[in-house]
Amino acid sequence: MKNEVQMKGKFHYRLSGWKYNTGLRVILFLILGLIFYATLYAKLVPQVFDITLGMKSEKTIYAPEQIENAVATEQAKEDAAKRVQPVYRIVNLKNEVISDAIFDKLSQINADEEVKFDDKVSIYRRVIPQLISDLTNDAIKTLRNSGQYNDLLLEQIQLGLSDQKYPLPEEVYFKLPRLTKEELADMRIVTKDIVTKLMIDEILDAQTARAKVAEVVNTSNLAKNTSREMVTEIARALITPNKFFDQKGTDDAKGQARGNMKTVYINKNDVLVKAGDVITEEIYTRLEKLKLLKDKANHLPQFGLGILCALLSFVIFIFVRQSTLQVKYNNSQLVMLVLIFVLNIAGMKIISLLQNFDYPFIGYLAPTALGSILIAILLDAPLAFISSVLFSIIASIIFNTEHDALFDFRFGLVSLVVCLSGVFTIQRASQRATILKAGLMIAFFSMLTITSMLLMEDHFQQREALMSLSFATAGGLVTVVFVIGLLPFFEASFGILSPLKLVELSNPNHPLLRKLLTETPGTYHHSVMVGNLSEAAAESIGADGLLCRVGSYYHDIGKTKRPSYFIENQTNIENPHDRIDPNLSKSIIIAHPRDGVDMLKDYKMPKPIRDIAEQHHGTTLLHFFYHKAKKQAEEENSEKGIREEDFRYPGPKAQSKEAAIVGIADSVEAAVRSLRNPTLEQIDSMVTKIIKSRLDDGQFNECDLTLKELDKIAKTLNETLLGIFHSRIEYPSELTAKKPGA
Repeated sequence: MKNEVQMKGKFHYRLSGWKYNTGLRVILFLILGLIFYATLYAKLVPQVFDITLGMKSEKTIYAPEQIENAVATEQAKEDAAKRVQPVYRIVNLKNEVISDAIFDKLSQINADEEVKFDDKVSIYRRVIPQLISDLTNDAIKTLRNSGQYNDLLLEQIQLGLSDQKYPLPEEVYFKLPRLTKEELADMRIVTKDIVTKLMIDEILDAQTARAKVAEVVNTSNLAKNTSREMVTEIARALITPNKFFDQKGTDDAKGQARGNMKTVYINKNDVLVKAGDVITEEIYTRLEKLKLLKDKANHLPQFGLGILCALLSFVIFIFVRQSTLQVKYNNSQLVMLVLIFVLNIAGMKIISLLQNFDYPFIGYLAPTALGSILIAILLDAPLAFISSVLFSIIASIIFNTEHDALFDFRFGLVSLVVCLSGVFTIQRASQRATILKAGLMIAFFSMLTITSMLLMEDHFQQREALMSLSFATAGGLVTVVFVIGLLPFFEASFGILSPLKLVELSNPNHPLLRKLLTETPGTYHHSVMVGNLSEAAAESIGADGLLCRVGSYYHDIGKTKRPSYFIENQTNIENPHDRIDPNLSKSIIIAHPRDGVDMLKDYKMPKPIRDIAEQHHGTTLLHFFYHKAKKQAEEENSEKGIREEDFRYPGPKAQSKEAAIVGIADSVEAAVRSLRNPTLEQIDSMVTKIIKSRLDDGQFNECDLTLKELDKIAKTLNETLLGIFHSRIEYPSELTAKKPGA
């Protein structure tokens, strides 16, 4: 029956206002699903347009993904090929060998006196051109047999030699028979030197090189004009082009230039068609390839995406429903959860807009762990773990660059690792410096995961590896910056009292705690003791021990307005309540929760701290002053009745476990402190009596405390008090020993 009353009071409190409206809670989960749908729609459902060939586009169409621009790529390849210079090959035809062969033939024929002059002329007219031709053909044959020259080049050599052949003048054949043996010997040396010297250069046009022969001959040691004239003509006949156009080499170079040309891409979000442009066949084909045509659209992806988003929202819904968290009932916290999801997904979407072919791994820069860390600090660590899984799934879709798959496991795995590492690091954070530590852990584990994936690949490029690791490191630092920046916003906007904020408020240098210590040292010591008791009791039942401890520090801050009227501050002074009316005493005492709330509001203290200060006495009765007033009325035979309601605190009753626990610890500490030499039995009896008195008085009707939890609280308070008052507690054996001399 008592539990039923408690539950009714609890739900009456919770169902009041929009914060506890069931319909609004359902709408928030639907909004979360729509956010998922809107976020993933562009990645999983291609946009389509109603377009026909030859019409003007009504809209500007952007590329939904990266695609090769075949026309631009081919044009770029052709331009690269055109920039390739013709390839020429330098060929050594060994013309100095032909020179030796000619002079051998001249020496042989001129030395034969039986051959007549006219016959010698005829022989030279026939033999010398044939000798040059035969030796040249032999040289070409040697080149062909070497296998270093292709047929096209050999044909080009033959054609070049034929086109630039130098015909010996007719008078040469008449002058050659008259040359003596000595003259031929001198001419041989000079001719060979000239041919060798001029053929060292690259000769494309033999006529240019032949023009230099006369000048070189004139500088030689030949004395006779006839000798110089004959050397000039023979050298000109032997000088041939040695630089020939290589068609195949040129084609190969152009082919290599085409192959080295990078593919030209139409990047994601590049303009495919401007509004007003005519849809040409090329554009139509490109849109068809990208599946952007409405008449060929497939609506099944939309249905599949809807199911996926429903499942993602359902995971959060089921977890919240099965939990005991405040977010299960408190729509304000559910709004905060949805907002965290929005911010985290928005961060991923913004980074994905920078993702392109050159920077495919920029997704590692996204602060994916931002949402998980905020949820762990502001709401609950298990909820943060579940959210981390959802964030990793969403990241694997948003940052997916593979068009043949829905998910990119690399980004999903890295996101899962960084989210979990962030939650593990931050879930028991007691200082804001822990956030920086979490950022470093995120960067470390992100780099470690990326390194493992790189090492498992068959090959990886050093540039990609360095970019990935750099983005991962920067991602950890970016996450830290956003967490530190957004945390105060959520704490202030949604009244969330995070562990980090609580630790800051527990600093003894806080102005209110300094005021409490200097003006009411007794109350300060009492508050610290209550903090120790309430924290231990709260942790024993899974409540927020840190909130109880910090709330205890401030729960009696209102006593600083009239410190001498409270017994813990009455050291070596007379109790002022002995001289005043009990009604006035009552007014002073019950005013301290209200005064405390006003002071806490002035210092903009969080609402949970103010609630503890306001609710720690609930509507309990001031027994001492109530009975004193009744006794005084009886002695004065006053007809005015003394009502119990007038001597109760104004409340409200404790609305949370933490407020109820602080109230119990407050009463227990004050009661035990009043005992001079407390025994184990006295402490246990007093703790049980105080809890039972509050339970019977209905002080726990509007909070979540159960009888089982109250029993745990009692045991924990006994154990804690045993440690605090250890030196003052008389044990049963000591009491027995004292009885004979008592």
